[in-house]
Amino acid sequence: MVGKIERNKDVVQQLVESAATHVGRITVIITGAVAGVAREIGDWVTDGFEMVEAAKKADEDGQRDDDRRQVGWSDRFSDDRYELEASDDD
Repeated sequence: MVGKIERNKDVVQQLVESAATHVGRITVIITGAVAGVAREIGDWVTDGFEMVEAAKKADEDGQRDDDRRQVGWSDRFSDDRYELEASDDD
């Protein structure tokens, strides 16, 4: 027959093992969540960089168009090949 001390030791051992298992599972959940949040924040920051870069390019394109208008170039003489070919027919 198992004595009272040994029985209590077995209960404590089972509780510790159960706690360790649950803490381990919770840690995996938290680690995955932290990794997911970090990934989303990184993607968000990357989107911001891409938007800033696109805005700069749009601003440069707008300035080129403004420069052409100031020089007196017609909008019809743009870099577009079709428009240049079409203007040769005039």
